[in-house]
Amino acid sequence: MLPFPDGLRLPTARVPLTTETFASGILPPVVCYFATAFLVLLPRTQPVRIALWPITAILAFRAAMSLDMCLGQPKLNFLNIDLQLSMFCIAARTLEWTVQTKPFIRMARRSSKQSSVLDMLDLTCNLRGCGWDWSQGLYIPPKTHLTSSRLAFASSTLVSGLKHLFLCGAIHSAMQSFSPETFGSVDGGTIFDQSLPSHLRYLRSSTIATLCAFGIYSVLQAAYELTVVLCVLLLRQHPDQCPPSFDSPWRSTSLREFWSRRWHQWFRRLFIFLGGRPLSLLFGRVGGVIGAFLVSGFFHHLALLAIDPSSEMWRMLLPFGMMGAGVLIEHAVAGNKTGGWMGWIWTMCWLVLWGNMMVDGWARAGMLGGSSILDSATPVRQPIERLVRTFDEYLHAC
Repeated sequence: MLPFPDGLRLPTARVPLTTETFASGILPPVVCYFATAFLVLLPRTQPVRIALWPITAILAFRAAMSLDMCLGQPKLNFLNIDLQLSMFCIAARTLEWTVQTKPFIRMARRSSKQSSVLDMLDLTCNLRGCGWDWSQGLYIPPKTHLTSSRLAFASSTLVSGLKHLFLCGAIHSAMQSFSPETFGSVDGGTIFDQSLPSHLRYLRSSTIATLCAFGIYSVLQAAYELTVVLCVLLLRQHPDQCPPSFDSPWRSTSLREFWSRRWHQWFRRLFIFLGGRPLSLLFGRVGGVIGAFLVSGFFHHLALLAIDPSSEMWRMLLPFGMMGAGVLIEHAVAGNKTGGWMGWIWTMCWLVLWGNMMVDGWARAGMLGGSSILDSATPVRQPIERLVRTFDEYLHAC
């Protein structure tokens, strides 16, 4: 029997990130990722992609399970989450590129000269597929920053990114202040306070869930905008190549509008490919919608496994699956006419209802207890803590 190559052996324990472990663990699947992206742009390369994908998947799984990115600091566990989700995306995207029979075509190009290397780089970084033939039906939010010049665009985007970064830190501090010893720490805990009567318990948990939603929005927006600044100034990308990711999600008047237009669409293609398309072949539109949301639930469950291997999958699959059910319910009741203030109330109530369960799953795993941008900004953190503590004491005094 042939021995299994050492480079493909699955790990038995996590090891700290070093230059050596980066080169042996993270670099190989990334190289395979770029290689597959290059091959999918060329005709008659599918046999090579088919042979390469199992190696890519094993290397990605090995990297996700073998490296400890937080370097022994539990508050930096979010780095393990980033690693695990990145490796999942590498395995999933290369699988889609492997089954692709025709080369991908880049429709929008700033230069008349075609460069396979530049197209490869754009494909690997372009999760939404802006400017590619495979992103038909993708909604692009309207521009929100000045585009008169690269410098004006970068300056406007940088200010917005820093604003969202500060907002994320403030919201994170507020969430942790509700219960610093339980879900506000890396040990985790439930957001449902059993010492409160039910109506106050869910008012408190819904407040925490709403803060969490705005915190996620802020950190994703900040990360995207700060990355865009680097791409425009250093890589000389045109502002048109960096459209906004969000479109004021709080203004949504239907669940369909929230999930397909106003929330970010970074993983839309993956969720449709892995869940929506297969289940739609079996159960039609209902299967397509539920399948995409179930894959989204599994994706978020993977994030929890990076910090708490004992996390229960149903805590993510159920609320995300119910988001899909909500989309089907509103379509059955009102078709595509859901809107207005009644549509807004319906949307927000459904999001908060199942958002409570999502955030509780994250809180139990200790995700809310990670490091915050305001951990050392005492003058800003203290007023937030006092405000939250006063509100919490008021609820317990009622």
